[in-house]
Amino acid sequence: MWKDRRLCDLLEIDHPIIQAPMAGASTPEMAIAAANAGAMGSLGCAMQTSGAVQADMRRVRSGTNRAVNLNFFVHTAPRTNPERAVAAQNRLAHWYDQLDAGDIPAAVETHYPFDAEMCDAVARLAPKAVSFHFGLPHSAMIKTLKAEGIVILSSATSVSEARFLEENGADAIIAQGYEAGGHSGWFLPRGAAEVAGTMALVPRIVDAVSVPVIAAGGIADGRGIAAALMLGAAGVQIGTAFLASPESSASDTHKRSLLAASGDDTMMSKAFSGRHARTLVNKYASEMDKVDDWPDFPVMNTLTGPLRKASAKADSGDAIALWSGQAVGLIRATSTADVISQLVAQTEAILAR
Repeated sequence: MWKDRRLCDLLEIDHPIIQAPMAGASTPEMAIAAANAGAMGSLGCAMQTSGAVQADMRRVRSGTNRAVNLNFFVHTAPRTNPERAVAAQNRLAHWYDQLDAGDIPAAVETHYPFDAEMCDAVARLAPKAVSFHFGLPHSAMIKTLKAEGIVILSSATSVSEARFLEENGADAIIAQGYEAGGHSGWFLPRGAAEVAGTMALVPRIVDAVSVPVIAAGGIADGRGIAAALMLGAAGVQIGTAFLASPESSASDTHKRSLLAASGDDTMMSKAFSGRHARTLVNKYASEMDKVDDWPDFPVMNTLTGPLRKASAKADSGDAIALWSGQAVGLIRATSTADVISQLVAQTEAILAR
């Protein structure tokens, strides 16, 4: 049924659908189920050590021999700013007290961008694809991965970012619209301009690059997939539709919040990690909405980590990062395999009209 086979052929998958690599929520079981259903399964590895990545990949390979994608962050190193750190700790203090979250940690970096050690480990694992958020790693690392036949993907939120990615080794580009859940992947200066929506972004990136384009953001059913294909995308990346699945490691509180959401109740917030990311509206994000002088990503992530865990433990969504895209009102509590099956069937019915 797929007339445009570019992404399917590039990634060796049956359907041009990538299960998004959601760090903290995607699991080996999710990646296995997605891959065995004919899509590309993904693991969000941005917060893991190389040993943990290797262990997860062993679990994946025990369940599937299909294509899998490993995803990493390539953010710039955070700047040290003691004044911002103290201000952030002071703002968080009453939340720590309210949720009995213990002591506020030091404002230090605890999660690091993709580096040479991780690159060597991933090259030995040789997944079908490696994807990046916030740009691309050093060209030497790209060469190392490509020497193992690994396909390189990365997210673009603008035409200039897409062109940069193509010029620096990306084999396909994920056009991430403003509607997407979790962190916006922007990495080049954009001044006062806002991130574009998926419908406006995809055709402009398609016209600007020669590699396949993957639409991401606000897509959770066959209508969204069909629309993306009509805009020239070779495939889609979908995350929120999998978050409520039994294979997702999102907390039960997060899953219930997603299933109760309409899609009109999401917002962009820097208050969880220090970078803009789309979450369901909750008390913490609302309270901190006007604050903009947070410590750099991912230092802010360190400061809120215990708070988010305590909120989940208390079965309260008040201070959890409830990552969600704007299409959340379309999702259901069903398995990863069923999500893929429904997406394919819905798209097929629309394209056959």
